[in-house]
Amino acid sequence: MNPLIGGGGDWISWLAFMAMWVGFLFFYPKLMLMQIMWKLEKVSEELDLMSTRAKKFLINKVDKKPSKTTVKSINRFFEFFVINPVDLDPNGIIAKLDHMITAQKDRFAYFVDQVMPKAGNERKANAMMGFSAGIELYMLSKILKHYIKLIKETNSYQLAIILQMQLPLIEKLAVSMAKGTKALAEGQPIGDAIGPYAAAKLIGKFKTKEIEEETLLAETTLNGRKLLVIKAKGPGGRLGRPGKAVEKLVEKNKIARIITIDAAGKLEGEKTGSVAEGVGVAMGGPGVEKSYIEAVAVKNKIPLDSIIVKMKPEEAILPMRKAVKDAIPEVMESVKRSISRTKKGDKIIVVGVGNTAGVGNDAKALAEVDKWVEKYERKLKQKKKTTIDEEFFAS
Repeated sequence: MNPLIGGGGDWISWLAFMAMWVGFLFFYPKLMLMQIMWKLEKVSEELDLMSTRAKKFLINKVDKKPSKTTVKSINRFFEFFVINPVDLDPNGIIAKLDHMITAQKDRFAYFVDQVMPKAGNERKANAMMGFSAGIELYMLSKILKHYIKLIKETNSYQLAIILQMQLPLIEKLAVSMAKGTKALAEGQPIGDAIGPYAAAKLIGKFKTKEIEEETLLAETTLNGRKLLVIKAKGPGGRLGRPGKAVEKLVEKNKIARIITIDAAGKLEGEKTGSVAEGVGVAMGGPGVEKSYIEAVAVKNKIPLDSIIVKMKPEEAILPMRKAVKDAIPEVMESVKRSISRTKKGDKIIVVGVGNTAGVGNDAKALAEVDKWVEKYERKLKQKKKTTIDEEFFAS
């Protein structure tokens, strides 16, 4: 007989079961929150360690025996920030962004000049890029700490679940930033430099001149067409002003086509180093330089072709892999297909988009890059499993 309606059933066992069930419903979320917080704090400690090691690495790159003033200046600079301009009215936003980006670059250059007054221009350019990546890693670590403290204060199980779901992406991003800090500060070729690499390949032995700030131009020929090749000045880490450079060239020349070559994020399942062709301007970032190219192309009705080399987003700031470098022959074939849609004698602008860290400006410089990438690939295959601290920030 059912104990709830009489008949001598074991009602004590039933009450115990209900009490256990109610207790489970009450304590389970708290137990889960404790487990999630343990994982979050563990990852936060790892990010904090990576950020600290990255900062120490950068300080060591500035000076082997830095003064207290230098260390204090670097610690203060790691809190540097940029406030985005008002964009409620989109009219004029490009000029505002351009102004902010220029101010940011000038501030970085001034800081590096202060802490590395005797360093050469290429070393300073690399230091600027290294500090940029180091600050991003530092901010990521701070943001994670912020949310952990917020969860503790509010006991928000929902917020903890949301943050936990993002942890794999946060960890992957942090590791890539830590590795990228070293690669950029030491001027190693990175994945994002494949665009400038392709431009240097087209330049070959032709002379270059500075057409815009930290931006080089070379005039070459290919299959009966005149190529105006643009890339950031290397081998220091620079982005240049490709949009402004294209504007200048279009003002003075009748341009039949504009081709941009850049690294692009691949989808999982796609092969690193695979090449694709499309239309538009292949260029990431805040969009200022991209906007300049689009505006001048629309005004003059110039076709826009784009060539991308696919890689994981994190591979863009990591040392260049052999699979990325080996995409260059296919990129060159894509360029030939693109210019074949114009008449012989036409002038075509080719822009090698991206950070030219570790990549020089001609064929001779590329020979050194090829050697470095091959050596790095062999090193990766032979390397035993190490921690991020041992692998990237050992003295």
